[in-house]
Amino acid sequence: MEKSSKNILRIAITGPESTGKTTLAKSLAQHYHTVWVPEYAREYLENLGREYVFYDLEEIAKGQIELEKQMLHNAKNILFADTELLVIKIWSIYKYGTYDSFILENILHNPYDLYLLTYPDLPWEYDPLREAPSEEERKRIFDIYETELKKYNFNYCTIKEQGQKRINNAINCIEKFIFKQF
Repeated sequence: MEKSSKNILRIAITGPESTGKTTLAKSLAQHYHTVWVPEYAREYLENLGREYVFYDLEEIAKGQIELEKQMLHNAKNILFADTELLVIKIWSIYKYGTYDSFILENILHNPYDLYLLTYPDLPWEYDPLREAPSEEERKRIFDIYETELKKYNFNYCTIKEQGQKRINNAINCIEKFIFKQF
């Protein structure tokens, strides 16, 4: 995903399942008067009509990339992505022990300006698409995210707390990042 000529700041909300990524993306988009990119995997899986398999993950990645391209045209200075391809890579490793090279290529060639890594300090909520309910499992997955972000030297902040405090922590991280850029 290349930045448009409008030079939009791209911020990804990433992390284990049930850590408030969608809520955070919506809230931040509202705060910054811009748009957010929903998680394409949800739409894809709800319409699949069967259990997903390894090869579906590349299709989900392609759909996420395309959806972001579409939403980028409506963004005002910042675009928030409810999820991104690192989520797909980590889930693929977690579930299948491997990942598709297409996913890694797109992670490395189109990194976000900033990643907000959501900590699993929110209660797990049931959703038929979620597969890792235990707190221990979510923390283990969180550690994988943090390791990956560090490995690629991506700019990131860990977002903790609940409710408005969580949103404020994200806003503070974004403002510090923007300030460093000037």
